[in-house]
Amino acid sequence: MTTGQHVLVAVSGGPDSTALLSLVAALATSWNLKLTAVHFNYGLRGAESEGDEAFVSELCRAQGISLIVQHHTLKKRPGASSLQELAREFRYDALARLRVEYGADRILTAHTANDQAETVLLWLLRGSGLTGLAGMPFSRDGFIIRPMLAVTRQHVMEYLARNRLTYRRDSSNKSDRYRRNRVRSEVLPLMEKIVPAVVPLLQRQAALLREDEAYLEQVVRRLYGSFVSIDAAGRQRLRRRECAALPIAIQRRLIRLMLRKVEAKGLASSFRVVEAVRRFCLTRKQGAITALRDGHVSCDREYLWLSKGPAGSGSSRTTKVNSHEAVAVSIPSTVYWPGTDQEIHVQVLPRETALPLLKTRPGHLAVFDADRMSEPLMLRGWRNGDCFHPIGMGGKRKKVQDLFTDMKIARPERSAIPLLTAPEGILWVVGRREDERFRVHDGTSRCLVVTVSAGTAQEGVR
Repeated sequence: MTTGQHVLVAVSGGPDSTALLSLVAALATSWNLKLTAVHFNYGLRGAESEGDEAFVSELCRAQGISLIVQHHTLKKRPGASSLQELAREFRYDALARLRVEYGADRILTAHTANDQAETVLLWLLRGSGLTGLAGMPFSRDGFIIRPMLAVTRQHVMEYLARNRLTYRRDSSNKSDRYRRNRVRSEVLPLMEKIVPAVVPLLQRQAALLREDEAYLEQVVRRLYGSFVSIDAAGRQRLRRRECAALPIAIQRRLIRLMLRKVEAKGLASSFRVVEAVRRFCLTRKQGAITALRDGHVSCDREYLWLSKGPAGSGSSRTTKVNSHEAVAVSIPSTVYWPGTDQEIHVQVLPRETALPLLKTRPGHLAVFDADRMSEPLMLRGWRNGDCFHPIGMGGKRKKVQDLFTDMKIARPERSAIPLLTAPEGILWVVGRREDERFRVHDGTSRCLVVTVSAGTAQEGVR
């Protein structure tokens, strides 16, 4: 930040953002800052949400600060993440739009060292790489600033008490439905009993790892300029032999950077997608092709090609699912299905590795006997006349249309639901019901494991 700038301050009314607004307001005169507060009301907590808005309005009125209030109803998308994550996505998108609309120079958010510690632990629990463990940066995209990222929540509360500032409490922060809340209320307090300074230590670790991350990103961007070329159609081309000669860690980073340039918002793809494309590059035969969220990847003898839009199309993204459209699924690979905004990951594992998955059988995962089917596997929409043998019906045949009716799935939604098929028949009405004929039995030695996850970039390679 420099003097004379117009600054947007995200203010929820909670202790952190109330402290941030107070601090920036105290600097406004000497720094010649123009301040505008932004408050988001999603209406999720009824009267409590309205109370937050009224509190922020009065807080800004008392200090003579302009206020923008954004009302928005969050709608859970099929396969999408939690409402907390949806709110976060909307908030950042709206702040970026408002910055342009109001001609602001910077956006300030009130993330603290405790938020950083929670973020690092959450990425750790996801099996994250270096990028995730580096946490949130002090600045993002050149205009989003987190000035309190090295300040603990204890210091924030002391500041509020010293200056006799009131604030609001968000009751949803106490809910154990959200993983971040449980890390905040259960994991961090336990760690603090062992290491009292765990929050500043995690914040410092993130800062050190960000420096390593920044250096590796510089290295990979230089390699991208040397190893990746772009043709007149905008397709990225990587020589397969040169990729194979790189260390695996650099291979992944280089492919992740290529995928960022295909992804609509420039966000990181999941580890599964990056790894699937890396293996695709090193092992696929000439002419192989597979679909991605916002593009597709193909191989010839010499190059890996990464293109925007579906195979054979110049469009930037598949936006509508055609019930007669089919996508080939390589093993292993990850395919993006736009109808439900999901990534579908397919791999073959030994029985002993897949056995624990058979015991839990969550709805987003299915396991089949890999030797009871042949390739190619296909992912497609439902077609009139489709039949299969659902598990639990004693081998009886059932129309997919009747399954949809029994499950009360509306007709307009049916064509969006993917079916995983083999030449022998339908393996899985994805997320709904598996076929009895392909289930794992005592003699199974190899398992086809299919996992479904949200197609949004919230679980990026970090």
